[in-house]
Amino acid sequence: MTMKKKIATIAALASVAVLGLTACSSGAPSANGGPAATGSVEGAPDWCGPNQISLGLLDGFGGNSWRKITTASGADEVAKCPSVTDYEYADGQGDTQKSISDIQGMVAKGINALVVFPDAGEAMLPALRSAYQAGVVTVPYRVNPGGEAGKDYDAWIGADFKTDGTNWANWIKENFPDGGNVLFLSGPKGNSQGQDEYDAMKEVLDDKYTFLGEQPFEPTNWDPAVTQQVLTSAIAKYPQIDVIVSDFGPSLVGALPEFTKSGRSIPALVTSDGNVLGCFWKDNQAANPDFKMFTVATGNDNVRLAIQYAVAKATGGKLPDTTTFDAPVFEDSVTSDPNPVECEADLPGDIFLSAEMSPQDQAALLK
Repeated sequence: MTMKKKIATIAALASVAVLGLTACSSGAPSANGGPAATGSVEGAPDWCGPNQISLGLLDGFGGNSWRKITTASGADEVAKCPSVTDYEYADGQGDTQKSISDIQGMVAKGINALVVFPDAGEAMLPALRSAYQAGVVTVPYRVNPGGEAGKDYDAWIGADFKTDGTNWANWIKENFPDGGNVLFLSGPKGNSQGQDEYDAMKEVLDDKYTFLGEQPFEPTNWDPAVTQQVLTSAIAKYPQIDVIVSDFGPSLVGALPEFTKSGRSIPALVTSDGNVLGCFWKDNQAANPDFKMFTVATGNDNVRLAIQYAVAKATGGKLPDTTTFDAPVFEDSVTSDPNPVECEADLPGDIFLSAEMSPQDQAALLK
């Protein structure tokens, strides 16, 4: 079986904890700076250089559908570069110490490049710094671990959550030009993603727009049960909610029927995509005349940019032009630009139609 086919098989079996494919190549770079870009492998993307390497993808927590699809997306991206001759995956299982040990273990085994989802944030920084100082190309992504690129790791490949906030606010301003009441829901109290999104929205929306509830957002931990509690309380407290903003749309599906129970139309929803949410909109929009919806991509493909950067740095390929993943606008029920609301009713609800991976391949992962 060829290396590309083997890694593609990993993408279909992403729940396996640690996957080694072949022996590590002795031709890999040893310095964390990596070799100067020397061109790409024929037939491969330009970020795939000629120097053979081993690469590890590490999660702080890999146990939900979003993570499984993201992990498989990472393996799929690796498969595009034949210079990656050994690929391993580790799931920290929500245990910070295990996540640290996973990094240390891969460094000890001689893995040349690491792409890390540092769920525990700054608690992961010493392990990342140690890997970087050992000469391993080290690329954390999505969650900011603190520290500095070029000192503690090669680059942080973050998501531009301010872009999401700006896109949401522009849609609100266009569809509610006279102002309105906005309820913003995000994850744990104090999380930087929600703060960035709020700050961006406030730069666009003037005083005609009132943000209800706790500022900068009502915390839900991105938990459907907590989301339902928060939304039930808000419905009882606020007689008019014109727009709900949420940075994880699928968590709202169980809570939105609370409006119907209260004799009110579900309001406009500005959020991130999910198949379960798109199908809910299609099933309920006709009975809820105020239920417009606008989504941005949920961000599974953030990992692809991180893989590209790490592989390029380690193999001598061309570095990506950016270290920031900008989630594109995905659905708009008003204009259908770039897409109308989408639903694959015959596939699981917990897949993400904005992801590069096909809906069918995502569904196969979750069986």
